[in-house]
Amino acid sequence: QVQLVESGGGLVQAGGSLRLSCAASRSRFSINTMGWYRQAPGKQRELVALILSGSSTNYADTVKGRFAISRDNAKDTVYLQMNSLKPEDTAVYYCYVFVGGSHYWGQGTQVTVSS
Repeated sequence: QVQLVESGGGLVQAGGSLRLSCAASRSRFSINTMGWYRQAPGKQRELVALILSGSSTNYADTVKGRFAISRDNAKDTVYLQMNSLKPEDTAVYYCYVFVGGSHYWGQGTQVTVSS
């Protein structure tokens, strides 16, 4: 059972930056896809960014040019650098991993952007 531990959420003013981290442990296989989703109050969970093992990336249109996803394969860790944050980025951010044919989610970390 893969475990995901997230860190880096918090409260920031609009225009500020935050960096999220997510470390995966207990994986028996090489991790293919890592990424981040988010869920704002009253809304469905949505994709923020994904990164494959070959480092190709995919971003939601709403964060392109502001967020950057990266990974450290040696540490099974994925990062999300969030710049130029907006109040509409406020949400619980969930780490996501697809490995061994299964999907895994982190516990979520709150990101709050004040105007």
